[in-house]
Amino acid sequence: MNNKLYDGQKLNDFKELVNLYKTKYKDLTAFEYKEKPDDDNHIKVKYSQFAKDIENLAVSLLNMSCKKVALISDNRYEWCVSYLAITTAGLIVVPLDKSLPKNEILELLKRSEADSIIFSDKYIDTVNDCNCDCSFKICMDFDCIPNAHDYGFISFSKLLDDGKFLSHEKYNSLSIDNKGLSIILFTSGTTNISKAVMLSQYAICMDLYALSQMINITTEDKFLSFLPLHHTFESTTTFLFGTSCGITIAICDGLKYIQKNLVEYHVTGFVCVPLMLEIMYKKILKTIKEQNKLRVVNIARFIFRHASIETKRKVFKQIIDNLGGRLRTIIAGGAPMDKETIKGYNDFGFDVHQGYGLTETAPVLAGENSFHKKTGSVGFPLPTIEIKIDNPDNNGIGEIIAKTPAIMLGYYNNDEATKEVIKNGFFYTGDLGYIDNDGFLFVTGRKKDMIVLKNGKKIFPEEIEILINKLPYVTESMVFGSLDDSKADRNTDVTICAKIIYDEDELKKVFPGISQTDYCDFIWNDIKTKINKQMPAYKYIRRIIISTEPLIKTTTQKIKRNEEINRIKLNDNK
Repeated sequence: MNNKLYDGQKLNDFKELVNLYKTKYKDLTAFEYKEKPDDDNHIKVKYSQFAKDIENLAVSLLNMSCKKVALISDNRYEWCVSYLAITTAGLIVVPLDKSLPKNEILELLKRSEADSIIFSDKYIDTVNDCNCDCSFKICMDFDCIPNAHDYGFISFSKLLDDGKFLSHEKYNSLSIDNKGLSIILFTSGTTNISKAVMLSQYAICMDLYALSQMINITTEDKFLSFLPLHHTFESTTTFLFGTSCGITIAICDGLKYIQKNLVEYHVTGFVCVPLMLEIMYKKILKTIKEQNKLRVVNIARFIFRHASIETKRKVFKQIIDNLGGRLRTIIAGGAPMDKETIKGYNDFGFDVHQGYGLTETAPVLAGENSFHKKTGSVGFPLPTIEIKIDNPDNNGIGEIIAKTPAIMLGYYNNDEATKEVIKNGFFYTGDLGYIDNDGFLFVTGRKKDMIVLKNGKKIFPEEIEILINKLPYVTESMVFGSLDDSKADRNTDVTICAKIIYDEDELKKVFPGISQTDYCDFIWNDIKTKINKQMPAYKYIRRIIISTEPLIKTTTQKIKRNEEINRIKLNDNK
C-alpha cells in the first residue's frame, strides 16, 4: 500500500528538541495547568521558560554529580522539566509508577541502581519509608514541608535558581550519546514481574519522527495529559511528540476531572486507552437517550456517515460542545477497541487514530493516519518499521514481530530475557495478530492470554470482552479459561468464564424492580441470549462471576489478568 504521509520533524537527541523550544516555539504556550482543581486561575508557561527551567535544573544536577535519577510524581510541569533536564545532562532517568506499593517502589529503585530521586510532596512518606540509598532526594514541594531539611531533602525550586548562576559551559558543550542508555522504563507487568527496559534518545527520536509523519498536529493544538507520564505511551505520544510539534499541554487535575478539564481548557485532542474511550462513549449515548434523541441521532449518523469531518462536527455540534467545543483528535492504544465505538466517534466528527506498540519499541510500531484507516485495525507500520507475522495459523494469525530503529537496548541486567525477545534483529512482541491484504495490522490478543481448547481451537478473551462491555450496565469485564483441578480426568476441556463488573444503578434501569439476589440470573440470561448467540458454540461463556469492585489494573488501565484470576480462585476457595 502506498501510504500518504506528512512532512516529519526529525531530531537526533533531546537537546535538539529543547533547542526547538528556545527558537521555533519560544513565544508559544507549552503548558497550562492549575494549582488545585477548583482554581479559576490557569498558570501558563511559555516554551522559552520551559527551556530555561530544563537547562537550569540540568546544570544543577551536573554540579551534584548525579548519574541515575528516579522520578516519581503526579502529572505536572515539574515532572516534564525533570525528565528533559536529566536526559539532556547526559544522565539516566528512571520514571516510576507512583501508584505502586512502597515495597515495590523500593525494589525498582534498587533494581535500577538510582543514586538520586526527584519527587512531589504526595510521596514523602514513600521516599522516607523506602529507606532508599539515594544520595540526593529532591522535593518538588520543598517549601511546603515543615522541617524539610531534617529529612535530608533538597529543594527543587532552589536547584532551578542555583542553575541560573552556575556555569553552563559543561552543559552547553556536552555531547549526547544518542544511542547510549538514557531512559530506564519498567513494564506494567500484567502477566509477569516487570522488566526494566533500556531506551536511547535515538530510539525515542526515531519514534517521534515516525509519529510526525502519521499524525498532523500543529501549534494550534492543545492536548489534555491524563494518562500517567511514567508510562512511555503518555510521555512519548503526548509530552515529547506534542512538544516537538509546539502544542500546548494542559495537565489534567485527575481522572475524575477529565470531562471538566476538556471543557475548561478547550482541548483539541488527547491520548488514551480504549477502556476510557468506551466509557466516555457510553456516557455520550446515555445523554442522548435521556434526551429522547437516539432515533434522530442515528438517522443523522446514517445520512452524514460519508460527509466531511467538518460537516459532521456541525451536525453534532451539541456533542462536540459538551466536550469543550474543540476536541477533534483522539489517539488510542494499548488494547483492542470495539468497532462500533470507533464508528460512533468518527460519525460524530472526531478523528480517532488507533495505534499499537510496546515499551520495548519506544513505543509505537503501527498506527492510523487521516488518509488511511480501516475500522478494527491498528493501522499500518510506521515509516522505517517492518512488521511480520511469525508462524501464522490457517487464519493468518501468529505472533507479531517487528524490526525497528526504535528498539530497546535490552532489559537492564537481564541478558537472558533480552535474548528471548530479540532474535535476528526482530522484537517478538508476545502479541497475536494478522496483516490483511491491504497491509493493515489487526491485533487479536496476547499470546499468554489466548485460551486453547483440547480440539485446538483458539479463543481470544479480548474479542468476547468487547461484546460483553457493550451491555449498558457493564463497566468492564475479563474473560478467562478455567480448568477444574479437582477432576481427575484431564481430558476435561477448559471452561470459558467471564468476570463482569456492573453498575448497579444502570442495571436497575435495564431490569427495573429486581432484587439484588436476582442480579446474577438476569445478567446470566443476557449473556446467554445476547452474547453467546453472537458466537460459535465453542466460544460460549459457561460461567460468570459478577461484582461491583473494579478489576485489578495497571495505571494505564490494562487488566492484571494473573492477579485477577488468583483473586477469583481465592474467593472460590473460601
